[in-house]
Amino acid sequence: MSDNISESPLPDGTLRHLRELRNKLLHLHKILLEMERADFERAAGRLTSGELLQLVINHPQFAWLRMISALVVEIDEMLAAEEPATLNDVQNVLSQARALFSASTDDVFNEKYQAALQREPEVVMAHSEVAKLLRNEQA
Repeated sequence: MSDNISESPLPDGTLRHLRELRNKLLHLHKILLEMERADFERAAGRLTSGELLQLVINHPQFAWLRMISALVVEIDEMLAAEEPATLNDVQNVLSQARALFSASTDDVFNEKYQAALQREPEVVMAHSEVAKLLRNEQA
């Protein structure tokens, strides 16, 4: 058995924090997706759910949202893995999220995200919830 605390099973508080972050990221993603959908529909007409899914997966207008969904998937995989996630794993995903929402090196993400924050109060509220969790050092 390793003496390294980062290799120990995660404390319940850390797991709760991770689940809460996942849920807040998902909420933020949903709001942003609805904004992009509305913008797309203004130009191209009403979309079915299946068409939207294909656009989210393949269309460049939705590509920036994949950065948030990738974080959610990473957290989901950590929570569902047969081998428990470590504190290092949690710290890594938290660092990725902090970097994405504070000083992302992705110019397209930054531009679109900042525009969404300026345009939609609901995005500001959801961002605030995510930011609060990212400031909280549960892990």
